[in-house]
This record gives sequence, C-alpha cells and structure tokens, in this order.
Amino acid sequence: MFNFLSNNAAQKAFLKSYPQYKKTAHLDQLRKTEYSRLDKQGHVYLDYTGGNLYSERQLKKHLTMLSQNVFGNPHSTNPTSQTSTKNVEETRAFVLNYFNATNDYYCIFTPNASGSLKIVGESYPFNQQGVFLLSLDNHNSVHGIREFAKNKGSQVAYCNLQRESLKLDEQDLTAKLTEYAVCKNKLFAFPAQSNVSGIKHPLAYVTLAEQHGWDVLLDAAAFAPSNQLDLNTIKPSFVTISFYKIFGYPTGLGCLLIRKDKFDKLVKPWYAGGTIALAAASYQAHQLVNNHERFEDGTLNYLDIPAIKIGLEHINKVGMEHINTRVKCLTDWLIKNLLELKHTNGQPLIKIFGSHSVEERGGTLVLNFYTSQGKSYPFWLIEGEANKYKISIRTGCFCNPGIDEINHQIEADELEYYFTHNKSGDFKHMMEHIGKLRGAVRISVGLVTNFNDVFAFYQFASRFLNKQ
Repeated sequence: MFNFLSNNAAQKAFLKSYPQYKKTAHLDQLRKTEYSRLDKQGHVYLDYTGGNLYSERQLKKHLTMLSQNVFGNPHSTNPTSQTSTKNVEETRAFVLNYFNATNDYYCIFTPNASGSLKIVGESYPFNQQGVFLLSLDNHNSVHGIREFAKNKGSQVAYCNLQRESLKLDEQDLTAKLTEYAVCKNKLFAFPAQSNVSGIKHPLAYVTLAEQHGWDVLLDAAAFAPSNQLDLNTIKPSFVTISFYKIFGYPTGLGCLLIRKDKFDKLVKPWYAGGTIALAAASYQAHQLVNNHERFEDGTLNYLDIPAIKIGLEHINKVGMEHINTRVKCLTDWLIKNLLELKHTNGQPLIKIFGSHSVEERGGTLVLNFYTSQGKSYPFWLIEGEANKYKISIRTGCFCNPGIDEINHQIEADELEYYFTHNKSGDFKHMMEHIGKLRGAVRISVGLVTNFNDVFAFYQFASRFLNKQ
C-alpha cells in the first residue's frame, strides 16, 4: 500500500493552489441537484469529449414542451406544422445568436458533426485546380473529405504537427498556404481543439489562411463544450458543431454554419424533399431553395431540435467562463500530479502527449501507462481495470489516426507497406505487422467534473506503480 494524501487533505491543497476554482462552486451545487445520478450510482465520469452529460432540468423542460403541445411535420402551413416551424426557427435563431453569427451565417441542422462535414465535402467545388489542405490531427470525418477531393481531381496535402507539443507547425502551415497560390477552390480544414490531444490551435489561422486565398473549414466540435466561439471575431467559411458534446441531450443533432458569402460556393450534387423550391418529373429539372433549407434533406428532427435551445439556455445560465475556469484548474492539477507518479527506479508511470500548458489546451488528455521497465501497458488493460471501479474513460485511436501515428512514431512508408499488403485488418493486426504500439488512454473533464473525480483517477493510476 502507498500512503497517499486523504481526499480531504488533497482537496484543501488543490483549493489553495487554484483559488479561482472557488468561483465555480455553483457547479458543485448543480451537480447535486441536476446531475445527482453520478454520485448516487458511484460513477467517475471522465469522457466529456466523447459525450457531455445532460441535466434533469433539460429533460423535464423538453418533456413538458412535448406533452403540452401538438406538433406536425413542419413542411406545411397547418396549425400543428406552424407550431413545429416556429420552434425550429426560434432554435435556429438562438444558435446563431449563441455563436454571435446572426448577421453573417446560415445555420443548417444536421444529424451530427459528421453530417455537417459530409455536406461540405460533397458540395465544395473541388476540381483539378483545387486543393484540400488539412492538419494531421483532424477527426476521421474530416480526413474523409479528401475522398471527395481526390475523386474530383483535386490535390490533397497535410500540414505537420510539432512532435512534442502536437501544435500545428506554423512555419509548415504558412509554407503550405503559400505553396498553392495558383490553385483555385482551396479549402483548409483544422480543429479549433483536437478531440484527442486537447490542443487548441490558434483561431488566428483562419485569418492567415483567408489572406492567402483559402476557404476555411473549422471543426469546433471539441472546442465548443468549454469555450465560447465568437463568429463575429473569427469568421471561417464553414463551422461544424455537435450539440450533445456541449450539453448532453439530445444526441443525433449537429449543425453546419455557413458564412453567407460562401453559401453559393457549395454546389449540392443532388436534391431531396424539403430542399427544393420546384421540381419536375416529366421534365428533368429542379430549383433549390436559396437559404438554409437547401442542405436540410428530408424532414427535420422537429421534436428534438427545440431541445437544443433548452440546452444552450442551460449553458448560458451556468456560464461558459465558469466551465472554462473549472476545466483549466482540474486539467492543470491532473497534468502536474499524474506526471509526478514515478516508479521507485525513477521511471515515469504516465506519459501525457502534447503540450502540458493549460493555456494551449483544453480538458482532454491523451496518455499511456508504462511499467518500471518502460514497457507500455496495453490500453485495453487500463480500460478494463478502470471499468471495475466505474471510472468511465475512453481508449483506442479516437477516430484520429494522425495523432496516433505521431505519438507512436509510425512512419508513412510503414503505413504504405501495411495497406498495400493487407486488404483488411484492425489495430491489433497492424501492431503485429509493424511492431509498434497503436492507441492510447484518453480522459476528459467538463461541465460538472469535480475534484473527487480527478483525484479518483489519480488514485486509480497509482495502483500501477512498481508493477512489472
């Protein structure tokens, strides 16, 4: 057994080191009243980047709305349809106002952030003079856009990350933005915050890219849950949002924000119900709606969309600045204390990948555990042990191959050899063939994380000290 500080003593030391945390005390009360299921069931939830948690009040308010009204398909003018349309459009206006985007953007509701990205990918005018530039740490749903680009004859290029900090290499980025000066229809995509490393990339890169003639696709799915995105200050061409990652409920809804002066640049390759002003069958012709409806295929999820407004109202009441402060304090404590865990021979137990500065990152940490001999524990073993203590973490590659390849120093020629010699496989199969580790452990803090949660993970991690 190891003689750790008691939770009470550790918490006192934490509050002394982070006095600003006390300004977020109302979140502890909120957890007791609106998220009481966490402590009643003994959960340590550290997967906020995977999915945020909803409050009881959100559910009750939405249920009341559903039970006290009659809603019809909004593609009509009958009374029940008008009620649905009113609620959907009120929510749309609220979303635009929340991101300070009312005057300059259209809001398109989508099934999720991936659905938003697919709209951009299939509609952006890639051609033989076009180029798609993206950072290595994009989500797979962004990487997938390269298939649209390649199929239309566009070039695809990547800008590098710094190996240790996992920040975008600004020198390489500037060179890439300049290199394609003669190309037309140039799209640059990067995450405001990595969904794996938690690194925040400077939003000033939006302006930098635009100054070199690029359109910019900003993935804000991991950024928006603990940061305020002001689209009146930074104005990317396209922004993707996932709502359940901000406030937990409902799932299955996201949005694509399109800057109005870029709207007609997206050429929709097909049409569906709800997206057309006119269509004919006997004569093959159609005319698309000239607003957000152009990209909202079929019938909207008109019963759940109003819950987005309820969720954003909840976040406004909590205060994004308080969420941000809490996330910073808890993340900084985790980084400092996890890095201090060392085996008796001095070898570190844990490696946290990427910058350790909370000024450069959000509340997501990607890490691995190591034995006293420096051998990495398989991530699935760590998750299996965490499950026994009802600690919810996430492991694997997190739909982000670029980060994993950098962290484990997997080179392009190794990947080329594997993919050209194997028509199918998985990460374990790849590890066997290239002889290198794949995957890691990810923990993330958020809206109602408290000190008990991060201390519990610290205690859990400590159990691996001095094991062979």
